[in-house]
Amino acid sequence: MSELLVLVDHSGGQPRKISLQLLAAARAVAGDLGVDVAAVWLGPGAADAAGVLGAHGAARVHHWDDADAKGFVTVPQVEALEQLVAAVAPAGVLFASSNHVKDVAARLAVRVGGGVITDATGLAVDGGALVATKEVFGGDVITTSRVADGALPIVGIASNAFAAEEVGGAPAELVPFDVTLSDAARTAPVTDVVQQASADRPDIAEAAIVVSGGRGLGDASGFSLLEQLADLLGGGVGASRAATDAGWYPHRYQIGQTGRTISPTLYLGAGISGAIQHRAGMQTSQYVVAVNKDPEAPIFQIADFGVVGDLHQVVPKLIAALEARRG
Repeated sequence: MSELLVLVDHSGGQPRKISLQLLAAARAVAGDLGVDVAAVWLGPGAADAAGVLGAHGAARVHHWDDADAKGFVTVPQVEALEQLVAAVAPAGVLFASSNHVKDVAARLAVRVGGGVITDATGLAVDGGALVATKEVFGGDVITTSRVADGALPIVGIASNAFAAEEVGGAPAELVPFDVTLSDAARTAPVTDVVQQASADRPDIAEAAIVVSGGRGLGDASGFSLLEQLADLLGGGVGASRAATDAGWYPHRYQIGQTGRTISPTLYLGAGISGAIQHRAGMQTSQYVVAVNKDPEAPIFQIADFGVVGDLHQVVPKLIAALEARRG
């Protein structure tokens, strides 16, 4: 039986949350495509992850257990996928729609005659073809896209677009494959990997809840209030470009057109006006809550729940209510 391949993003020997969401996305369409769901694991560690991958719906794991997979930049992963695609002729490839993996997907598409769709928030099958739903122009337009006839669909899934749910499957079958790397694949070695401190909060790209602050916080001290709220909710903390440009919060937490794109279940924006550049990075959130003292702030146009008020009065009351509920 043909397969729908899911490229697993992993760290420390375990798949990241987004990879389990990708398996859920693959399961949603595998039946209509008449294919199995198969994971692809590049680098050591597949054997230890077979259980969790199987529990989330992977029938098998194609794995290349070689340090070269992550020891050099991008090209080894592209060549590995190119050779695997040639061997198994999949019905499609799903990947996490992050900047690095988009680079891998684009290069793969050129080599195998594929078509790339990024940042999809939904998948369906129409006439035997894979169809992706995505938002464009900052979320003002919702599109359905498919690749050209005869091209391999290579689809990037937005974070939190699908719920990562276990289905109780047996450990995935381990299927090793060999990769022959070109000399060009070894020209850019990875010399160092730096793990950013996160204060034990989830990364905003994977967090189910994100609390974000903007210019309305007034200064950098306002983020301590948002961090307190995020910790009570078990969420991550983000920021608008205005806040990061002012030096109030690190740039790696910037959300928006020139920052990071997130799709949490719940997004709470405090002191953020909601300009189109920011909305482009969070508009696929399932639920949006906004706190802003300006009733005409653009963010209220997309908010599911809005509070017109001073965040320095509203957020402490929310924190107090959550602490009371806990205690």
